Amino acid sequence: MAQRILALAAEESPERLREALQSLGERELGDMVTRQALKGSETAALLRGIFKGSPCSQQSGVLRRLQVYKHCIPLVESGDLHLGKASEIIGLLMLEARQLPGHALAELATLFVDVIKGGSLSNGKSLELFATVLTALPNSKESLVYGKGELNGEEFKKQLINTLCCSKWDPQSVIHLTNMFRDIPLSGEELQFVVEKVLRMFSKLDLQEIPPLVYQLLLLSAKGSKKTVLEGIISFFNQLDKRQKEEQRVPQSVDLEVATVPLDQLRHVEGTVILHIVSVINLDQDLSEELIRHLKTEQQKDPARALCPFSVALLLSVAVKHRLQEQIFDFLKTSITRSCKDLQFLQASKFLQDLFPQQYDVTTVILEVVKNSAFGWDHVTQGLVDLGFSLMESYEPRKPFGGKAADTTYGLSKMPAQQACRLGASILLEAFKVHEPIRSDILEQVLNRVLTKAASPVSHFIDLLSNIVVSAPLVLQTSSSKVTETFDNLSFLPIDTVQGLLRAVQPLLKVSMSVRDSLILVLQKAIFSRQLDARKAAVAGFLLLLRNFKVLGSLSSSQCSQAIGATQVQADVHACYNSAANEAFCLEILGSLRRCLSQQADVRLMLYEGFYDVLRRNSQLASSIMETLLSQIKQYYLPQPDLLPPLKLEGCIMAQGDQIFLQEPLAHLLCCIQHCLAWYKSTVHLCQGAEDDEEEEEDVGFEQSFEEMLESVTRRMIKSELEDFELDKSADFSLSSGVGVKNNIYAIQVMGICEVLIEYNFNIGNFSKNKFEDVLGLFTCYNKLSEILKEKAGKNKSTLGNKTTRSFLSMGFVSTLLTALFRDNAQSHEESLAVLRSSTEFLRYAVSVALQKVQQLEETGQTDGPDGQNPEKMFQNLCKITRVLLWRYTSIPTVVEESGKKKGKSISLLCLEGLLRIFNMVQQLYAARIPQFLQALDITDGDAEETDINVTEKAAFQIRQFQRSLVNQFSNAEDDFNSKETQSLIIVLSTLSKLLDPASQQFLQFLTWTVKICKENALEDIACCKGLLSLLFSLHVLYKSPVSLLRELAQDIHACLGDIDQDIEVESQSHFAIVNAKTAAPTVCLLVLGQADKVLEEVDWLIKKLTSLGSDTSDSSQASNQTQALEKGVILQLGTLLTVYHELVQTALPAGSCVDTLLRSLSKTYAILTSLVKHYIQACRSTSNTIPARLEKLVKLSGSHLTPQCYSFITYVQNIHSESLSFAEEKKKKKKEDEAAAVSTVMAKVLRETKPIPNLIFAIEQYEKFLIHLSKKSKVNLMQYMKLSTSRDFRINASMLDSALQEHNTEDAENEPDNDQSSTADQTDENQEPKKKRRRKK
Repeated sequence: MAQRILALAAEESPERLREALQSLGERELGDMVTRQALKGSETAALLRGIFKGSPCSQQSGVLRRLQVYKHCIPLVESGDLHLGKASEIIGLLMLEARQLPGHALAELATLFVDVIKGGSLSNGKSLELFATVLTALPNSKESLVYGKGELNGEEFKKQLINTLCCSKWDPQSVIHLTNMFRDIPLSGEELQFVVEKVLRMFSKLDLQEIPPLVYQLLLLSAKGSKKTVLEGIISFFNQLDKRQKEEQRVPQSVDLEVATVPLDQLRHVEGTVILHIVSVINLDQDLSEELIRHLKTEQQKDPARALCPFSVALLLSVAVKHRLQEQIFDFLKTSITRSCKDLQFLQASKFLQDLFPQQYDVTTVILEVVKNSAFGWDHVTQGLVDLGFSLMESYEPRKPFGGKAADTTYGLSKMPAQQACRLGASILLEAFKVHEPIRSDILEQVLNRVLTKAASPVSHFIDLLSNIVVSAPLVLQTSSSKVTETFDNLSFLPIDTVQGLLRAVQPLLKVSMSVRDSLILVLQKAIFSRQLDARKAAVAGFLLLLRNFKVLGSLSSSQCSQAIGATQVQADVHACYNSAANEAFCLEILGSLRRCLSQQADVRLMLYEGFYDVLRRNSQLASSIMETLLSQIKQYYLPQPDLLPPLKLEGCIMAQGDQIFLQEPLAHLLCCIQHCLAWYKSTVHLCQGAEDDEEEEEDVGFEQSFEEMLESVTRRMIKSELEDFELDKSADFSLSSGVGVKNNIYAIQVMGICEVLIEYNFNIGNFSKNKFEDVLGLFTCYNKLSEILKEKAGKNKSTLGNKTTRSFLSMGFVSTLLTALFRDNAQSHEESLAVLRSSTEFLRYAVSVALQKVQQLEETGQTDGPDGQNPEKMFQNLCKITRVLLWRYTSIPTVVEESGKKKGKSISLLCLEGLLRIFNMVQQLYAARIPQFLQALDITDGDAEETDINVTEKAAFQIRQFQRSLVNQFSNAEDDFNSKETQSLIIVLSTLSKLLDPASQQFLQFLTWTVKICKENALEDIACCKGLLSLLFSLHVLYKSPVSLLRELAQDIHACLGDIDQDIEVESQSHFAIVNAKTAAPTVCLLVLGQADKVLEEVDWLIKKLTSLGSDTSDSSQASNQTQALEKGVILQLGTLLTVYHELVQTALPAGSCVDTLLRSLSKTYAILTSLVKHYIQACRSTSNTIPARLEKLVKLSGSHLTPQCYSFITYVQNIHSESLSFAEEKKKKKKEDEAAAVSTVMAKVLRETKPIPNLIFAIEQYEKFLIHLSKKSKVNLMQYMKLSTSRDFRINASMLDSALQEHNTEDAENEPDNDQSSTADQTDENQEPKKKRRRKK
């Protein structure tokens, strides 16, 4: 039959063809097509023949065509046909479909919907035909039957798509269906239906099928609904990531319904999806703009949903396109700083923490992206690196590079900018560890920035470089050429940068001979440079090399100040270099350094400060170094035993024209000798039993020479008078003359030598009485000079003179000395220590040097002297010093201590000052070691285990000691009250309170105690009052909102200062005794207003959050619950604040800062009330919600308790200002010329202080304007609570007017009727005028 039809079709005889086809039944026709298709020959020709004999003009033809379509669709989907054959059939059917009438198309479309519902699509080939049918449907002019009604083609198509999207789809056909919809013209609504359906199907698909589906969906988004597509994809992967995290946290998940997705599979799928999105963005630029727009909007509402690891990775991949990089990085940087600020904001307020229990931190999200990028996300890495550098450059430290202090502070007390900079460094370090291909790129960029940014601080880049080298020193061998290029520029860099850079690359010098050799070449050139900085750089480099290349046989350095770095390098370095080579190498460097001993003082200084560390790390160089030092000191030492002074000071200075310079820092040289000798005696000497005698004799030779020399210098220094050094009270110390400069240099050198000898004699003295008498003798010489310098500096008022000279005592010695002076109870030491303890001046000196060392540690992160750069040793010494100062202060109160007639602070006060500095610094510099620090202070269990130290308990114990001291201060008689000490105590308490956990019982006890102190002590000292109230507020905000506390304080201020209406007597209900006539204004008033402003900031922040939550269209009960909680919090805070202002605006505040601040604060309050009203206007617009009763109460309160009082307060302020003006005018009349300037000053002051009044009035009127809007929207009359505002252009005080009229009447009784008329006429005129003005204003 098939052959016959083919023949008839070929013969061009339509009639016979029609007859032949009519003779076939439906089944026969189907079987014939199937057989022909399976045979694979002439199927298309057969179908063409059938269509030819079935014209659409006849009903039977249409039916036959439908039969063919209905049969071919399952045939194509069956999978029995060859793919090419199936395509051929579908192609022909698509061509013919457009000729079908509307009802046939509708029937065909319904058939397709049923096939899809039934899930019988296998390869989705027939969907191309469905697309053609749906495209052709809208063109149908006839009405189509749908259910019981009739629809036109367009509506029928819409209804079909709706039905299709509501029905169940087979997961296997989702991709085919999505692809199909790309070929169909869809309206916006239809497209939205389709996109939402596909997004819903994501969760039902296998993870591997998601990327191709995403790609199809993105191509579909070219038609529209871009936002929905992007939002759906990001949200889906965000949920998957969250679930993955949850499962990692709880490995044995109870909910076993959801099969766990393998982590690597999820990451690979995410990476592929990101690649697909980026490739589509390359084709469709609008998609990238939509992505950024969507994330910006989302970030306002819910940052956690907007910036999740997936969306950040996506943004960074898109950022590689330079057109968008700046926009994306700006958005990410803003988000990072905003997140840091929000976290800071939340951590500072318990009220906000209760409302937002889950805190979102974008920094952890970005670091998670770095971790995820290890799963082959190469397209993200470039964006990560660029972001890291962008953050480090945008938020680099502003402080000059000075050791570690600028960067090693931890915790959230930091500024958001510093956190962002640290995040940039973390991104780069983690990316360096994870991605091998980009390592050389990161290293090169870091080194380039260290070189090119020499003028600005580069400490953050050097720290990053150091961490990179430590994480993988061997990796750097491949990039060693970049490091050697950097060395070529060393001589042009600042000395701090050079030292940091060399310390950072030091592990590389251990493993790469070529790098070391190129460094030595550069340093040897630099030593002969004309630039002083270059020579200093050379010395720093050589000292570093000497420290790190041990000569074999050197002692192992247990007290090594800097670990070599990573484990890769800790193999024995002698595998690379034999001991002879190392020794020759080190001696060659020493030879180069000896040349530096004839250069400027700065260069020599670096050498003297560095020799000790070299010696300690490389003990075999001891004899060379000691010989060098001996030959150097001999140039200045006078060996004759009776000659005074023992050292040639004139040889230490050099004159150039009129200027005099220090050439040899003699005190530093002596200091270096003293430390090297002490180390040599304690270490090398003990280990030389096995050495041959000859070498020992040689060593003993220089050791003996040094000891005899120091002994002789000590003896002669004690005997020397100041005149022997040409220094006495009559000497000139001014820095403007050459002689004065010379005398200053001499004085500082002599004082330094005395200090060095004090440390030397104390250390070798072994608690002998004679040695301690020598120490006191040396101190007497030091003290005389010190007093003269202080006296001269006081007279000259020179800024340089006021700087205290830096002490030569080492930190370790200071801790030993203090412990001996204050805590040594050994019977055998008592007699000798009594010598030192008898001198109060010496005790005060010891404590003040400790203070100076602590200050230096705080500012630069290191101290002078041995182990000054070793954080571990510094920490141990700090603990020792703190323990002594704490014992001294708590055992001997200041009141007991007699400071006598001597000037200066008492020792107890110095101890307290030291403790204050230490407690502050430990939280900044050693935040991670606070538990060990507190443990070390606890004398009772000093030897206890370090495991599980409860910081809150230990801190509370220390707080109790200072509480006792403070209570004692308050209980002292008025004459004994020490304001300075009380202030310091309060600051110590507030510093220690930061260590308490706000949720602990100890914190609550401390807060209760602080409230009690403020309530019971009528403190009149303004500074102490300020400190105590600041402490109270800082504690209270971490416990709960301080508004009720502010209300009580405001009531006390009102009671203290009286009312603005003098006739009203304020009911005295004193809550806080600290608020009294002396402190109420301005101190307490300004503090209360400052705290109220902080609460207003919190409320403003909450209203912004509310507005963004309100604009979120997702209607979830959780969101509405959160909104209600926020609204309640905001209204309650504002309600209580209004009562605070209600008290303050009725208070007779003195003119000046209080009035000015209050007026500004009121303007801010009204602005925030307006924001809240605007929020409710928006809420009424978007939903039909009525306004809550709470808001109505708040509006009522503002109308009754604030606005009228504000107007009265404005009148009061203007009155006090007019009084001061009239007073000034009177003065002017009395003394015309002299007082003219004073009057103009008063007028300027009045103008300045009345400036906030118009702003306040404007704020009130804006508030009332928006209340009218809200009344209209909510159908609630809120203006009933608002009284008509006063006309401020013209005010009549009725009582004053009456008295003036009566006076006028008595003077001129005859014209009484006329006067009455004229006055009333004037009055009506005047009353009319302001109304006109008001109308114009509106």
